[in-house]
Amino acid sequence: VRYAPQLPFVLKGLSVTFPGGMKTGIVGRTGSGKSTLIQALFRIVEPTVGQILVDGVDICTIGLHDLRSRLSIIPQDPTMFEGTVRSNLDPLNEYNDDQIWESLDNCQLGDEVRKKELKLDSPVIENGENWSVGQRQLVCLGRVILKQTKILVLDEATASVDTATDNMIQRTLRENFSEATVITIAHRITSVLDSDMV
Repeated sequence: VRYAPQLPFVLKGLSVTFPGGMKTGIVGRTGSGKSTLIQALFRIVEPTVGQILVDGVDICTIGLHDLRSRLSIIPQDPTMFEGTVRSNLDPLNEYNDDQIWESLDNCQLGDEVRKKELKLDSPVIENGENWSVGQRQLVCLGRVILKQTKILVLDEATASVDTATDNMIQRTLRENFSEATVITIAHRITSVLDSDMV
């Protein structure tokens, strides 16, 4: 993988297997290529040589929408968009209110949203600035719980939250993604202790 044709390879000679249904932790220093590996999985950067296979299918042979609709990610910097709580959890209007509330309850935000006058239609300002960093991370968690893909990536997902929130996120992931392939990229070794392999 390289970021431009004239630049040197960022990842070279890498061969890795993430067994289906297992939790894999990736720990490494800053700049070691952890996030680049994930960018390649999502085809944000395209591999220049070699293949990335998911269930035996080369991901470069399928459309980006099809690929990315089957993957979920909770990033280090939680992303919320201007709109409502509902539109941030379900931007394509694919789920009913009961499913959205269940997702919010699973990520420990249900009570907080119920307190708001407009509930699911409560406004979210640009970048979710009217929500704390921890709450924005929980909204991202709620989004992936709602989507329920078979592959979940946590890219430094708990780096900006306190230990209690980190523990709650880890517990929620264990309960909701026990059958999924979970790839956790972390600086804190405690965030990958629950992994099947590191």
